[in-house]
Amino acid sequence: MFLQKKRFFLIGVITIFLLLTVAGTFAWYFWTLEKISNNNHLSSLSLAMAIRRHAQKEQEIESEKTLPFYEVLRQKFLLSTRDFLEINLQKMSIRVFKSGILIKEVKILKQGDEKNWGGTAVGLYKIIRGFPSAYSVISNVYMPWTLHFYGKYYVHGEPYYSDGSPLISEFSGGCIRLKNADAKIIYELTEKNMPVIVIDKEKDGYEYTEEQVTPFPEISAKSFLVADIDSGFIFAKKNSNMVWPMASLTKLMTAIVIAENVELNKTITVSEKMLEPYGSTENIEEGDIFRAIELFYPLLIESSNDSGEILSHFLGKERMLTLMDEKAKAIMMEQTKFADSFGYDPENTSTAQDIFYLARYISNNRSPIWDITKSKQVRSFGSVSFDIENLWNKNIFINDPTFIGGKTGYIIDSRYNAVFVFKLTTYDDAERRIAIITLGSENEELDSQKIYSWLIKNYFPNTKT
Repeated sequence: MFLQKKRFFLIGVITIFLLLTVAGTFAWYFWTLEKISNNNHLSSLSLAMAIRRHAQKEQEIESEKTLPFYEVLRQKFLLSTRDFLEINLQKMSIRVFKSGILIKEVKILKQGDEKNWGGTAVGLYKIIRGFPSAYSVISNVYMPWTLHFYGKYYVHGEPYYSDGSPLISEFSGGCIRLKNADAKIIYELTEKNMPVIVIDKEKDGYEYTEEQVTPFPEISAKSFLVADIDSGFIFAKKNSNMVWPMASLTKLMTAIVIAENVELNKTITVSEKMLEPYGSTENIEEGDIFRAIELFYPLLIESSNDSGEILSHFLGKERMLTLMDEKAKAIMMEQTKFADSFGYDPENTSTAQDIFYLARYISNNRSPIWDITKSKQVRSFGSVSFDIENLWNKNIFINDPTFIGGKTGYIIDSRYNAVFVFKLTTYDDAERRIAIITLGSENEELDSQKIYSWLIKNYFPNTKT
């Protein structure tokens, strides 16, 4: 009897302790929510959404099944209750957040043409300066309520000529065009150095079936990553965050920075100093005059070091490297560093994951770069002086109908590097863009072909090759 009473007593004590613990936990939780909400002026709904997004992010990282995109930057700012400007090109909207709270959203009238050189720059930037009215030398128009956030890119109202007539176009030249009234509101709600997140495409959520997937093939690459451009799904990876010399993959960033910071029709005269890099390029000699766009062809097809050096002189070598480093950080290439504009220096370093973000950026925003890597002429700026058909294309997949574009690179320190993007077809006839990145291969052609065959067999059987 005594033991039974003792047992009931212990159960009662434990029950009371558990009830007090649960009650205390709930009290602490709601007190914390109220405190955070009061301190940071967050509504309970905004806070709940931020917490939920954070949980989703943690779940993604924990599963290691997908790579984060620019949405992770938005989540970070919401959780830290930052002031920031979000430009969403997929939703065609621009939003102002103050202390993590959405205070204004307006529609975008026009954006740049991503299938041409006029695609809007995407990534993380900041407001550099603002003008109630600015003049565009390139388009010869006035732009009311202008915010400059990077390179050649601005948020502004409806542009007009000196006689007052409006500029009418299907796309902007890469800037974000708003209605005048909306542009004025955004202008007045923002300030210098406010972060600007420009989102191209959010994850599309496509899911792959991984039943009966065969083992990944043996390859020689020290590091690799195989992933879906639009969902971030990772098919396979090894040492994907290992820092490695990029070699000529560097030239992809060179092309991006030039395209986004200078007028591609501008001319440059080749000097003797510009021809100092290792190697030589046929049909490029001292005294030659080229438009910037023309040099993209030997740069990306033949992997011309001379072209990279000439283009770096276009902006100034130090400024060029600064812009390349800044651009890398803006597009989530956090572990990437540049020492020259063509990749011969082994201090040009990156990771397979960073190169994925580079490939994704080009695919969504600078696709003419991929076209050139396939020896296609992009006619936005007319013909080019190089005989493109006679340029030696180092891309091993150039004749593959599924090949979107890519680049290879080699120096002794890096061995063979490659980034290739393909359009492949799934069991349910969905076309997906897939990036294959290999670093430190002894044979990048064999490694890439093994990976490509593995993908077709396990995930993309309806691909027509």
